Amino acid sequence: MLLRLRTPTFRWSLRSTSKAHLYPHPSSSFHLSLSSSIQPQVSDILDGDCDGFLPWLERKAGSRISSALSIGKSPYGRALFASRIIHMGECILQVPYSVQISVDNLLPEIRSLISNGVGNISKLAVVILVEQKLGRDSEWDPYISCLPQQGQLHNTIFWSASELDMIRISSVYQETINQKSQIEKDFLAMRPVFESLLKSFGEFTFRDFMHACTLVGSRAWGSMKGLSLIPFADFLNHDGVSEAIVMSDDDKQYSEVTADRDYALGEQVLIRYGKFSNATLMLDFGFTLPYNNYDEVHIQLDIPKHVHLHEPKMELLRRYFVRPTKDMKGLSNSVNSFIIKEVTSTRGKGKGLPQSLRAFARVLSCTSPQELKDLAMEAAQTDGRLARRPLRNINKEIEAHLMLSSLFAKLISEHSEAILSLESFNAPSLGTKLAVRRTMARGLLAGELRILKSASAWLDNYCSSLTGQCIHC
Repeated sequence: MLLRLRTPTFRWSLRSTSKAHLYPHPSSSFHLSLSSSIQPQVSDILDGDCDGFLPWLERKAGSRISSALSIGKSPYGRALFASRIIHMGECILQVPYSVQISVDNLLPEIRSLISNGVGNISKLAVVILVEQKLGRDSEWDPYISCLPQQGQLHNTIFWSASELDMIRISSVYQETINQKSQIEKDFLAMRPVFESLLKSFGEFTFRDFMHACTLVGSRAWGSMKGLSLIPFADFLNHDGVSEAIVMSDDDKQYSEVTADRDYALGEQVLIRYGKFSNATLMLDFGFTLPYNNYDEVHIQLDIPKHVHLHEPKMELLRRYFVRPTKDMKGLSNSVNSFIIKEVTSTRGKGKGLPQSLRAFARVLSCTSPQELKDLAMEAAQTDGRLARRPLRNINKEIEAHLMLSSLFAKLISEHSEAILSLESFNAPSLGTKLAVRRTMARGLLAGELRILKSASAWLDNYCSSLTGQCIHC
């Protein structure tokens, strides 16, 4: 049995969230937990437009998909609700591989026209585009017609320039530009495919392709087998603390979900897509959370040319640079790129504040070639990592960390000002779309601000403790 992971657009991450959810992806990518004391009547939440969806899928599969779930309407779009009482540990759905859409559904004549450099998301997007053009003639029409239409998605690649300005101070701004650029690159690479389909289906525009890529990237599930859309299962909304996940069984050739808790009749059923920050959620899925346990901040530090011993310092950093195991959301990995997570303990070793960032500051604080040689020698004599131990000179150690403290103070100030500017607008005067995106921007920046403040507090505490040691020396 293999875990299936929800696969965001062009960064190949997982998909996840936390418990309270506002402003999700308006299709089925967001989740509202319903208190058992205020459960609606099942008839009130059922989606009449999808009455025939599950029977159609079960006929196509030749097997029962689910007897426990019904498609309903949540405040944020389609969702799956308990059609009867569900008990923890119960298998609530099984979707055979035969009714999952993958790259294998590409027609051979189309597949032969796609260059090797095009990724599976773009290939699967072509499948969706062709089926959309077929309309009622498509064997997948009951599913394709349920997918969100253009204009219904809030992923940042659909934001206007003025909307993106709201998050300019976040790395998501550049990630959005990179992601849109990658989609455009794939679109151009797909030109032979679209030209071959022109007579049969008409024109495929860049916006059509971008929309299809986003549908696939936010809804597809990845496994060792590859990438696929799982009809019905992708109506399940996300709860980052849920233990329920999509599993695939290659021997039995189906994907299934097991309930991680009891559900009352009419309660929305939730699973976990993965563990994602608000940055990932808004870029790939089009929503943010008011509070996200998985928030992080990506920072990229510039090293001015006029810094003393600039070249020797850069050479030393490059020599000992270890590329991160995780992709940094489309941004270039380099000696001056770091991911900051929340520092939850002022007494600990700064979990969340990367040792590589502190090492970077220690190298920058060096004022002589001998100090750089000493750091290189120390790395060679220990575990090979550069400047991971406190500097022997306590004043130098304090100086290095005060440098970081100053940086975080600047970032905190910028985020605070940006959040204040978002709150200064009169929400009722905004259009619905802009109001949603402004709330998303505020959720992103507030989460990053929390991370930055936690790191700043740890640095202040660390410097204070070192100063106390100096006094008692």
